[in-house]
Formats: sequence, C-alpha cells, structure tokens
Amino acid sequence: MFLLWFRIIRPQTLFASLCPVLVGLLVAHTFIGDTTSLGHLTALVTILCALALQILSNLINDYYDYKRGTDKQGRVGFKRALAEGMVREGEMRTACYLTLASALLLGAVLCYIGGWVILAIGVTAILFAWLYTATPYSLSYLGIADIFVFLYYGVIASFGTVWLQFKAVGQTFDLHQFSPFYAGAVCGLISMCVLAINNIRDIDDDRLSGKRTIPVRVGKHIALAILGIILALVPLFAWLAFGQSLAIAIVFPTGFLYYKVLRAEGAGYNRCLLLAGIVNLIYVGLVWLNING
Repeated sequence: MFLLWFRIIRPQTLFASLCPVLVGLLVAHTFIGDTTSLGHLTALVTILCALALQILSNLINDYYDYKRGTDKQGRVGFKRALAEGMVREGEMRTACYLTLASALLLGAVLCYIGGWVILAIGVTAILFAWLYTATPYSLSYLGIADIFVFLYYGVIASFGTVWLQFKAVGQTFDLHQFSPFYAGAVCGLISMCVLAINNIRDIDDDRLSGKRTIPVRVGKHIALAILGIILALVPLFAWLAFGQSLAIAIVFPTGFLYYKVLRAEGAGYNRCLLLAGIVNLIYVGLVWLNING
C-alpha cells in the first residue's frame, strides 16, 4: 500500500517544489551565514510544507482530470491512479483532505514565524493548487498555468524561503535585494519546461478533451520554439543571480534537455520530464558549489 501511494503522489515531479526551496536556503546562507536551531527547524518545515502543497496539487490534478475524462487508461504519460483503477474516488478524496490538513498544519507553523507574507503565499498556493484543474475555468485547461508554475515553483518559493530564514534569525530582509528572485526564477523556468514538455506530449489528447494548453493553441512547432526560448532564459537568470559563476554552467544540461525534447516521440517525452527534474537538481548543485566552493 505504501509503495502504491508513493507512486500515486508522483515522486518524479517533486523536484519542482524541492529545488526552489533548496536554492532559497543557499541564497539565505550567503546573507545570514550560520543560522540558529530555529533556522534549521524552519528550513525543515519549509521543505515539508512545499512538498505537501505539490503532492496536494498532484492528487487534485489526478482526481479532476479523471472526472473530466482527460485521463484515460493506457495514456502515453505516467499512469494516473484513478484512470488505471489503482484506487477508488473516495480514497483519492480522503488522500486530498489528509494532504491538505498536513499542508495547513505545516503552513501554520511557517505563518507564525514569517507573518502575513507567508500567510499570503500559503493561501494563494493552496488556491493555485485548486484552480489548476478543479474548476470549469481551470488554469491548465485555459492554457495559462505556465505563469503560475513559474511563480510558485520558482520566484515565490525561493523568496518565501529566504524571508523565513531572515525571520527565524530576527533579521529584516531587504526587498531591494533581487538575487533570491533571480535565483528562484531559474527553478521556475525549468518547471515551466516540465509543464511544456508534458503538454507537447499530450497535445492530441488535450485537443480532443478541450484542454486549451499552449501547444494546443499554437501548435507543436511553435510550442517547441517557445520551449527553446524558456530554456535560453535559464542561464541568463542564473547570471543575473550569481554573476560570472559556476551557476551559468546550467546552460549545458539545459541545451542537452532541449536536444532530447526535439528528438522525442510518444513515451520518449516521459524520459525528458525526468531529465528536466535532474536539470533542476544540477542547478541546485551548481549553486551550492558556487557558494561553498
């Protein structure tokens, strides 16, 4: 049962929420230096809360894509629990409620530490998870989810992490310091690529189900060109965040990722999705080497 639910939460996607938090912690370290025990505890709760929010989004996505007929048995993408009959609808709803409760509990701790800024981030993050697929005007069905992915799996996640670390040590973060925003933007752009690859793979099924993603709206060739532009922005924002440093070496794995996407077909896109998660982790590693090297 544990292994079943481990697959259902889609662990291969969790890099998207983990990486911007890790980058935020590394950036905060450059400002604060050695942190306190409260800072360490805050970091742990931040990671757990970010993961809980993404798992919640994944479960809601699984439930409502099944209800709307978007996910079907034998899909090209990663298997979905309800579509494949792995669990019942009631079990999925229960999982959503339990994950929401966990996110709220962890979020309450972070709100106590970080104040109204973290409350605003948490409330809007839960709202985003709900609006992604759960309404008649869902963000993913309107083809506008990409900007929210960029913000919540990038800029906002890293900024919120840095803000919490400053609050944990009793310091005030200077909002004129843009490096956390730029550093987080790299993770956000990579997560946008994950969504873009997913939508390029599913373009035919999405068109039939009325899901108006960007590839459905503009066609596969233009969508691939847009993906190339997004990937080209990755090293640019790494440079804006850290200057001439190891971080801009991210250009090499992003270039390789684009090459693999251009050559992919069918289930081959799934390997590209996994590669995009690895690129996100490589970026975290480059930032760590840049700061600690």
